Amino acid sequence: MAVNKITYHDRVEELYDKAYNWLLDHGPGFIVGIIVLLAGLWFIRFLKTRIRAKMSQREVHSSLQPFFLSVSITGLNILLVAVVLNIMGIGVTLFTTIFGAFTVAAGLALSGTFQNFAGGILILLLKPFELDDSILAQGQDGKVISIQIFYTVLLTADNKTVIIPNGKLFNEVITNVTREGKRRLDFEFKLEYAVDVDKVKESLTTSIKRTKNILTTPATNVGVIALELDGIRFTVRVWVQPSNFISAKMELQENIIKDLKAAGIKLPGVALTA
Repeated sequence: MAVNKITYHDRVEELYDKAYNWLLDHGPGFIVGIIVLLAGLWFIRFLKTRIRAKMSQREVHSSLQPFFLSVSITGLNILLVAVVLNIMGIGVTLFTTIFGAFTVAAGLALSGTFQNFAGGILILLLKPFELDDSILAQGQDGKVISIQIFYTVLLTADNKTVIIPNGKLFNEVITNVTREGKRRLDFEFKLEYAVDVDKVKESLTTSIKRTKNILTTPATNVGVIALELDGIRFTVRVWVQPSNFISAKMELQENIIKDLKAAGIKLPGVALTA
């Protein structure tokens, strides 16, 4: 029995010695790690306030501010944890491996989402269009009413809401019809060779003057654009505000048909092409 008591006592002493030696070896690292952790958390909170203020000063788009702030703070927190683990003497290899595997898996699973996300970031940064701009993209024609991180929302002339993923939107051709402040309205039509060209041009000029919302500058153009086997092709080019494009187009075409008829000009199969 005495031997067993001595053995038990020896084991307790051995465990005590190991714990004491471990504390001597690693205790300071743990204490320093905790101090660094607390100081780091305070510093990250301080940086968060500064980053938010800087983004407001630089007028970073409101849709991007939460994203940039979240990414920055998350990255700093991950870096802080890695530094603290290293100070405490805890290997970060397993942590790094798990985090890397998770990142790769998430990337593969959400590749389409990340494309839309990247497209949204580029749209908000490079600004190929802004809110209230009228654009032509992905076969859609409408006014931009919302730019989100993952998608852009258009409102069409017939009051349809169109949601376009930013990945596809940014990687295709975008026509911004608002940016330059004015838009040219073009169309052509064909008449027989028997017509009086000067009379046709006079009638077209009258139609343009009678049409509302047509700009006086730049100057309008009216004339013969081509001579073809079956007739003379005339062109009309006028300038309008983008918001008045459809209404001006409809009114001008109606005025041209009425004025040509009133002038006694024959209209054989008039084909208007805008």
